[in-house]
Amino acid sequence: MAAGRVGLRALLPYLRRHRGTLVVVGVLSVIAAGAALVQPVLIRDVLDRVTGHRPVAVPVTGLVGLLLAGAGLRAVRDYLLQRTAEGVVLTTRRRLARHLLLLPIAEYDRRRTGDLLSRVGADTTLLRAVVTSGLFEIVSGVVMVAGALVAMAVVDPLLLAVALVALLVGMSVAISASRRTRGLSAEAQARLGEMTSAVERAISAARTIRAGRAEEREAATVAHGAEEAYQAGMRLARLEAVVGPVADTAIQGAFLLVLGVGGVRVASGAISVGSLVAFILFLFFLAMPLGQALRSYTQLQTGLGALQRIEEMLEIPAEAAGDSTRTPQALDASASTAPAVTFDGVSFGYPGDGPVLHDISFTVPRGSRIALVGPSGAGKSTVLALIERFYEVSGGRILVDGFDIRDVPRAALRARLGYVEQEAPVLAGTLRDNLLLTAPEATDDELLAALAEVNLSGLVTRSADGLGVQVGEGGVLLSGGERQRLAIARTLLGNAPILLLDEPTSNLDARNEAALRAAIASAAVRRTLIVVAHRLSTVVDSDRIVVIDAGRVVAIGPHLELLDTSPLYRELATHQLLVS
Repeated sequence: MAAGRVGLRALLPYLRRHRGTLVVVGVLSVIAAGAALVQPVLIRDVLDRVTGHRPVAVPVTGLVGLLLAGAGLRAVRDYLLQRTAEGVVLTTRRRLARHLLLLPIAEYDRRRTGDLLSRVGADTTLLRAVVTSGLFEIVSGVVMVAGALVAMAVVDPLLLAVALVALLVGMSVAISASRRTRGLSAEAQARLGEMTSAVERAISAARTIRAGRAEEREAATVAHGAEEAYQAGMRLARLEAVVGPVADTAIQGAFLLVLGVGGVRVASGAISVGSLVAFILFLFFLAMPLGQALRSYTQLQTGLGALQRIEEMLEIPAEAAGDSTRTPQALDASASTAPAVTFDGVSFGYPGDGPVLHDISFTVPRGSRIALVGPSGAGKSTVLALIERFYEVSGGRILVDGFDIRDVPRAALRARLGYVEQEAPVLAGTLRDNLLLTAPEATDDELLAALAEVNLSGLVTRSADGLGVQVGEGGVLLSGGERQRLAIARTLLGNAPILLLDEPTSNLDARNEAALRAAIASAAVRRTLIVVAHRLSTVVDSDRIVVIDAGRVVAIGPHLELLDTSPLYRELATHQLLVS
């Protein structure tokens, strides 16, 4: 379905939970249509009574009652439809947002954030029109059209034939044009997603852009995206602009023909004036739903174009889809004597790229502190990503507590891993919000203790808000070092027995680096640590250091041993003034 066009059947899962309300809406629509179709009959009766000098109180009273009842029924129906539409949008947004958060990491790598945001926002909004002005306008229109056709055939079959010829010619042209709406709508939404991506990129890097005096260039990029979205929107608008006038012309032509032929029929005595007026009213009840149905069909095609983009996302298998059924209790450090982590001949390459790791093998004993060092791009951060199962290995295997991580549910695996990224993100909100991310039940005392462990107690005393102090979008109100240490404190609160730290001291000055090294050393007493580092001063006291170059392990050993046995390690240490 992701590659093709979705049909009306794809809407059923979105409407199923609202089927009770929709049945009521359908009944109300039928009753309202029936009440409207009785009105021309009463009007004809009123006119015949007036020309025959008979009392008109009864039909007039009935006509007024029908008008009021019809208005009330339509009001209740429209409210129920609006409520259902909002419910459909809400359910879809919840489902899509949750699914997006569960996508494999590789999907985030190859897709633009703005396009994903557009699918959750703009695309789901278009589903509202499918319910309120699309599908059910067509359904209720069918009832009205069927009743009007029967009534018109009873009044005058000849006038019915004249009206249908004019209507069918115009409507067939309009329907033919409407069929292109879905494709153009999907294209317009895709261009909108691309423009949103450009805006998101520019805003997220506002400081860099401003410092680089690149405002005009970025504005031009956004403007180009906006132009593409505009052009796609105009193609859709031109098509929709044709559909409406064609339908209106067909309706107007039908009315003119009926008036002309009907006038002749009245003059010849074939029908009465009241019958002609009733027929024209029935024609109105026929033409009005047809016009609405055509516009609704166009809106339905637009909504289906948006639904196609939503379904495209939902059909991507979530990360957890391929998980093992092994129970989470399998990863129990107290019940295992196996090493905490083992790499056994692991090879890996990112999708679409060449190999990154080649036959990597090393062991991390339980309770030890292991460092991964090497030149930039050697594959050190990739090692941590593979332990977290952000990606699947291409060859070999990774063991945690003696179990192949591919045989362990990701949730159980990650419950034993604490992970701090190289560019550790800080979430918009408060200091407390960020800390509770990994430990939602933690008390304020526990939060304060975690901050103290990474030398961040000053953040709490900086403001009267304490733990409620705002950190800004992406942690912009914090320094780079504070963001890094906050991410580490957040990870420590999760109390995972294995910590994966990717460049934990990359943004720290000498004083805070020393404090954080002490915190890491303290954490190592209770945990297994795997630390990626460019600064060798951070890891010289590690139990073992794994030297990686061009995706291969070239040396393993403690600091002093590697200075003698590994030319690459000695070169790195010399450049960082650790040896003369």
